[in-house]
Amino acid sequence: MSFLSLLLNILWIVTGGIWIAAGWLLAAVIMAITIIGLPWARSALTMARYAFLPFGYRAVRRDEHYGREDLGTGALGAVGNVLWLIFAGWWLALGHLAAAVALALTIIGIPFAWAHLKLALLALWPVGKDIVPADEPGTGAYALRR
Repeated sequence: MSFLSLLLNILWIVTGGIWIAAGWLLAAVIMAITIIGLPWARSALTMARYAFLPFGYRAVRRDEHYGREDLGTGALGAVGNVLWLIFAGWWLALGHLAAAVALALTIIGIPFAWAHLKLALLALWPVGKDIVPADEPGTGAYALRR
């Protein structure tokens, strides 16, 4: 992680990122407790991890990055994403979008607005995604495209 990413992550955590990550972590715990939400708990944990340290990391599709499909990247993952989008994703993305607009208006908050936009996109369709360092070259099909 670069010095700039480290500095931005520290500022992010101090200025509220810890609470965003805690919210996603709480959502993951609630999903796991309900049993019916267990398939989405992993995605919420992924979101919590990304919400805690958004700078210097990126979201990638697991099947493209690791070169193999799993339960969350196949047809069941697509169904899971559609259900997530209908029941949670759109309003979570709107929340991140509202925070991004408010931060962008302050000019100094533009890097944090960008982080919220990344989180908003991931909040729409998180099943089958993983978080990797931004400078990681990747493996599988992803590495071939780079």
